[in-house]
Amino acid sequence: MKRVVGFYEKLPRGPAPQPQAKGFLQWYQLKYMSGRNPSAAPLFHLIGGLLVMNYANQYYFHLRHHKNNAH
Repeated sequence: MKRVVGFYEKLPRGPAPQPQAKGFLQWYQLKYMSGRNPSAAPLFHLIGGLLVMNYANQYYFHLRHHKNNAH
């Protein structure tokens, strides 16, 4: 029984410390996906990123089309 009591005496008391982000992805995860207030913002960021990438892709290939062919 002393081992059990000794084990529980060594455990830290009080609330757990808040996790600290060490990089951009950890910061993003702590800010938007976990913590006290998770939100749907990552979905909007993903959709916005896909729209921007699609626009850039369309623009690039449209310029390539004009380089070799007239409208």
